[in-house]
Amino acid sequence: MKLKLDVTPDLATMMAAEIAAGERAVTAAIREAGTGLRADWRRQITGAGLGQRLSRTIRSAQYPKGQPSLNAAALVWSKAPDIISAHDTGPLIRSKSGFWLAIPLPAAGRGRGGARLTPGEWERRRGLRLRFVYRRRGPSLLVADRARINTRGTAVASRAKTGRNQVTAPIFLLVPQVKLSKRLDLDRDAERAHDSVPRLILAKWAEGRS
Repeated sequence: MKLKLDVTPDLATMMAAEIAAGERAVTAAIREAGTGLRADWRRQITGAGLGQRLSRTIRSAQYPKGQPSLNAAALVWSKAPDIISAHDTGPLIRSKSGFWLAIPLPAAGRGRGGARLTPGEWERRRGLRLRFVYRRRGPSLLVADRARINTRGTAVASRAKTGRNQVTAPIFLLVPQVKLSKRLDLDRDAERAHDSVPRLILAKWAEGRS
């Protein structure tokens, strides 16, 4: 005795429809989870006082592009990964040369586009030499002698020959290392987004049936 089982055309159509509905549900759920995570990370960054510019480095993309799939995936990343990672992990920062880290003080001013200046750049731009001042207690200093503080609070070269209004201005603090404070918790939002996927898939599947 032989028994042959075939899938009827109506059943095959129903199965194909269910698969298509599943693909749409999974794709829509992954898209919502990915864009939601992007929004959460951006809110974290601005909420930590790191600015809109850094928050806009958070991007998201979905794969495969332009078609539903049961294997849909979302990728959320930053275009400034080193900066984001530093604020997310709170690393200990040391000088690459093994000596000092130079931290600019307000009198140092800024370079083009608001960039922080290194001691060498500062000397070239201001036309003043920096002098090392060792302190047994507290950070050592790089100071500029015979400087003048302008209206913006920046130390510049003084042209006064009499020494009037000339000061010795602290320009950089020198420290062996700096512990950057942890200001972000990106894993928290990522885990929340991951855990939301099954619920979103069910919700999207129900939406497709209504």
